[in-house]
Amino acid sequence: MEDAETKGRIEETVTKILQESNMDEVTESKVRKQASNELGINLSQPHFKSFVKQIIEAFIQQKQQQQEEEEEEKEKEKEKQHHKQEGGVSNDSKLYDDSGDLVICELGKKRKVTIQEFRGKTFVSIREFYTKDGKELPSSKGISLTEEQWSAFKKNVPAIEKAIQKMESHV
Repeated sequence: MEDAETKGRIEETVTKILQESNMDEVTESKVRKQASNELGINLSQPHFKSFVKQIIEAFIQQKQQQQEEEEEEKEKEKEKQHHKQEGGVSNDSKLYDDSGDLVICELGKKRKVTIQEFRGKTFVSIREFYTKDGKELPSSKGISLTEEQWSAFKKNVPAIEKAIQKMESHV
């Protein structure tokens, strides 16, 4: 193989060609020929061919990794936006509280609805939070409902709303 300087020039040229190319149309052979012309080096020799192939594969792998990371970021942002639209956390706070519970929404400055796991069971927890050592932690003030209790409550929300309206109309 050639010296490190030549390898560096080849890698730089091939990478530049790849960045400027339509990846759906470019082939290894086309890249190698274009790089050969730009560098004035015959890159069709076996040791150059394999080196150029390594550069191309590394470039493709890096692009795929960047694309996956961008898609993950977009998905997280989409989830965050959806969460806000559904009445979730109104500020840009994290989706999980400092205890690791999923925050569904804030009902006030210190009151939140979270989903938590405890002893293998899932609970909907509505409680007040307090701050200790810079962390927001759940207090004992509140209620945790099992999935069955939550279903019963949810089923009766229309009746609760009706009763509230009835009481308000009497005032």
